[in-house]
Amino acid sequence: MEYLRIEEEFPRLSGSAVTLGKFDGIHRGHRKLIQKILDQKAEGAQSVVCAFESSSQMILSHRERRKLLEYMGVDILLECPLDDRLRHMKAENFVKEILVGDLNAVYVAVGEDYRFGYERKGNAALLQTFGKKYGFTVEILPKEMDGHRKISSTYIREELKKGNMEKITELLGCDFFLDGVVEHGQGLGHKVLFPTVNLIPPSQKLMPPKGVYATTSEFGGQRYEGITNVGFKPTVGGQFLGAETYLFGCSEDLYGEEGRVSFKKFLRPEKKFHSLELLKQQMEKDIGKCKDYFAGKE
Repeated sequence: MEYLRIEEEFPRLSGSAVTLGKFDGIHRGHRKLIQKILDQKAEGAQSVVCAFESSSQMILSHRERRKLLEYMGVDILLECPLDDRLRHMKAENFVKEILVGDLNAVYVAVGEDYRFGYERKGNAALLQTFGKKYGFTVEILPKEMDGHRKISSTYIREELKKGNMEKITELLGCDFFLDGVVEHGQGLGHKVLFPTVNLIPPSQKLMPPKGVYATTSEFGGQRYEGITNVGFKPTVGGQFLGAETYLFGCSEDLYGEEGRVSFKKFLRPEKKFHSLELLKQQMEKDIGKCKDYFAGKE
């Protein structure tokens, strides 16, 4: 997959099937849009995801989003910060200059609530009208629903704030995950507690509440069940937000390995203990609860 971050000018493409949106989480609604441009790819078009960005934290980091879209089969990802030029561009100028002039779109897929142009005056119906004028097809998709509520990044953020990982899995169509490279910790796990791997989320990554989670992880081509603490490790004076995972049945040294931790269930909030012994006792309880959770999934 080709990845381009738009600083000023958009690239000159040809025969593009484009979907437009924020795509900060790639939830089930986003997946429907992406599948539409992949269907067009099968007919010979270039599949292009045009992701507009604000300054708020993202459900997926930039790197995670790129990897996921590449895995799905997208040809080109355009990351587009919402700068002054885009914010003040009239709806028709956006279509004429960017969609037609730069991207040479032959097909565009958007959700029914898509807005674009200066003061967000453009909507999906107007885009369809411009499509007829400028010679490209526009397909408007209804929102994916969870009961009576529309699936959206806002909805996912609300559930993430609650630590409701099971619901987030339903809304995303996959588990919430953190990708990264194993960092050195303080070494207390190997010496005193349980051996763990440490991942540090990037600053733009929105994380679930600080606490303990049942997780599955993939490192070195192996899949492990385990338990993850998200937080600052207050008992041992941690200074940065991290995700520290104890992998059941793993004796490998994974320092420097790239991997993924997927969040299954929130077990308890982060807590400061008065001693390492009390922390170890609680960890043993957490591990037992986590193993019971996985046993119930078999």
